[in-house]
Amino acid sequence: MRRLLVCAMIPILLTGPAMADDFEESVEAALEAYRAGDIKAAKEEIDFAATLLNQLKAEGLNAFLPPALEGWTREDQQGDQAAAAFGGGQVASARYEKDDKRIEIQFMANNQMVTALGAMFSNPTLMGAAGKVKRINRQKVVVTNDGEIQAMVDGRIMVQITGSGEVEDKEAYFEEIDIKGLKEF
Repeated sequence: MRRLLVCAMIPILLTGPAMADDFEESVEAALEAYRAGDIKAAKEEIDFAATLLNQLKAEGLNAFLPPALEGWTREDQQGDQAAAAFGGGQVASARYEKDDKRIEIQFMANNQMVTALGAMFSNPTLMGAAGKVKRINRQKVVVTNDGEIQAMVDGRIMVQITGSGEVEDKEAYFEEIDIKGLKEF
């Protein structure tokens, strides 16, 4: 089974775009360990290579974070630790600041927490209980009683906009998100 997994991954990895040296080294080390009969080391290397691929995928998700609106600044946040805390997958986030206002936008994709929250977004009663349901750019969102904006894109990408900024500012940021692009991610 493990040999099948390793063999199945090789054509995919070889036909994909050129990856960082760490990724290639990890895959080669996994093959060497496997051929030497060290299954434990092979699995560790394959797991490490998978982590590197997730990081590359998360960098792609980061591209969907909107630029800072006029008068605001943007600082990208590290998502790797948050991804581990939320069951893996990809996480991208940025903090936006203007004067004493702060807004944080976070995307969480393809992880266990998003899957669990998917039920809430598919149930009108639960969505209504979470806050005010509305559409922004044809995307269904919930504006919570705390003024946060939450949305589920394509049933697998959670968008959360939080912080001390006004709800109108959060909605303006949501309007800048490329929802179509996120659906294709």
